[in-house]
Amino acid sequence: MNFNLTQIPERKPKPRSFGLTMVMDKGLSVNEAINFLSVSHPHVDIVKLGFGTSFVTPNLREKIEVYQSYNIPVYFGGTLFEAFLIRNQFEDYMAICKEYGITYVEVSDGSITIPHSEKCGYIEKLTKYGTVLSEVGSKDAEHIIPPYKWIELMKAELNAGSAYVIAEAREAGNVGIYRGTGEVREGLVQEILTQIPAEKIVWEAPQKSQQLYFIELIGCNVNLGNIAPAEVLPLEAMRVGLRGDTFHLFLNKEES
Repeated sequence: MNFNLTQIPERKPKPRSFGLTMVMDKGLSVNEAINFLSVSHPHVDIVKLGFGTSFVTPNLREKIEVYQSYNIPVYFGGTLFEAFLIRNQFEDYMAICKEYGITYVEVSDGSITIPHSEKCGYIEKLTKYGTVLSEVGSKDAEHIIPPYKWIELMKAELNAGSAYVIAEAREAGNVGIYRGTGEVREGLVQEILTQIPAEKIVWEAPQKSQQLYFIELIGCNVNLGNIAPAEVLPLEAMRVGLRGDTFHLFLNKEES
């Protein structure tokens, strides 16, 4: 860090297994990715090429190589996985991952319906290839999953080999663990945490108020996802109590 300040909570150093910041790249150019990483790379743990943008991104390989040059794992959004799956092209999806040197994969069923045992089968199969993140929750705001079901699904997917389960929120942060207004479904979140270890959950939290909620609830080393590139430094400042929202949160505490 640039200055010596006491009472700054201890962030897990990279490479870290929790306290992750997962960034959603929704269409940065190669040069934008370079510029983004020039200031933010110390605070970025994973980059997701959002939904199906990788299919239409020019110079895709070059951009992926930029992220990989910083030793930052990059992976295709879960929607692309589902797009291949519904077209019976799972083997083609695997071939694409190998072709681009992608070793992180997301398994999701937010847009399609498949038996959960089948989803867990894909997780098990993909763990033999690389690191699996599996997303729980529907992109349909009308499809409300009760807390016990979230817990049941998360447990099964972690048991199948997922390194992390991602709590669905979409890029807008208005479904899944959130209400349509973006407000956190607090009862759901707190019930999930009674059964699932916090370090195994990546909470999609694109909005500042959502990020603040989880930092206050879990601490500075909470796993947060769907962070916009321009929000990485503001988020890191908020994690360590150097933003107005968390200014007093860690004072007089040695660690979060």
